[in-house]
Amino acid sequence: MATELKQEFGKVGVLFGGRSAEREVSLMSGSGVLAALQSKGIDAHAFDPAERSLADLATEKFDRVFIALHGRFGEDGTLQGALEQMGIPYTGPGVLASAIAMDKAMTKRVWLFNGLSTPRFEMLNARSDWHKIAATLGLPLIVKPAHEGSTLGLTKVSEASQLEAAYQLAAKYDRAVMAEEFISGMELTCPVLGAGDDAYALPVIRIVAPDANYDYQNKYFSNDTKYLCPSELPPEQEKQIQELVLASYRTLGCRGWSRADVMVRASDNKPFLLEINTSPGMTSHSLVPMAAQATGMSYEDLCVTILRMAALDLQPTKDWQQKP
Repeated sequence: MATELKQEFGKVGVLFGGRSAEREVSLMSGSGVLAALQSKGIDAHAFDPAERSLADLATEKFDRVFIALHGRFGEDGTLQGALEQMGIPYTGPGVLASAIAMDKAMTKRVWLFNGLSTPRFEMLNARSDWHKIAATLGLPLIVKPAHEGSTLGLTKVSEASQLEAAYQLAAKYDRAVMAEEFISGMELTCPVLGAGDDAYALPVIRIVAPDANYDYQNKYFSNDTKYLCPSELPPEQEKQIQELVLASYRTLGCRGWSRADVMVRASDNKPFLLEINTSPGMTSHSLVPMAAQATGMSYEDLCVTILRMAALDLQPTKDWQQKP
């Protein structure tokens, strides 16, 4: 089996580390993926784009790559575009889907256009009318960078007077900052594997964080956060969440794998899409492996499954080379 997998995949680069604010988490994700692939006999090699030129992937003849980078320069479409140019298949969504999903505001615009529920939002700048923003979206509300993940730069604001400081914090991470309607209720996440009509949702995970604060520490390092998988939701509600997440995934044109975060409003049980992660975490605390495990799929097999779906979106034809 190991020999077969080595022949099937050839030389594999596991891309992790990188230059984003999520480098620390990426190093943990990539180390796990690398060990998992190597345990299966796959010829997998560590590759940190912060320390090496991407051109080395071509000169060293990598056959495909597993993207375990998080945040900018990893899941925002820029890396995907470079890999398309080099003709090296990669895991996760392609250039356009990655770029849109990394932009929370643009993602919301696409979802809203397609009738998918997501919290109301407003874009902020240094001259924003803080009291008008608070009146429009209501309090409390969430302020966060539009292009960051892992709750970096995020603030829950309970008074209009706190908005300016929350904006300044988020602006340290991103030039684009958004305020978002706060949905009080149950926090869920749901991974998806596959592409198009063949894409399918894994089990829903319910997140119960200390004091309902699912911040960077509680997400990656704390053992106090509880993850319920099975989610203990009624079957019809679990199915509703999975269908909403699948719709969000297909609407953005995702393929390979992703994970969408959802809030269910306590007052009426209405689900709201928060964001979609196109290169989810693969650490010991990560949620895609947890959902896969609930179906009987091991961490190692999950890594192989994702790697097997590595592809190129923009494969060129030879037509341009043919003279009339």
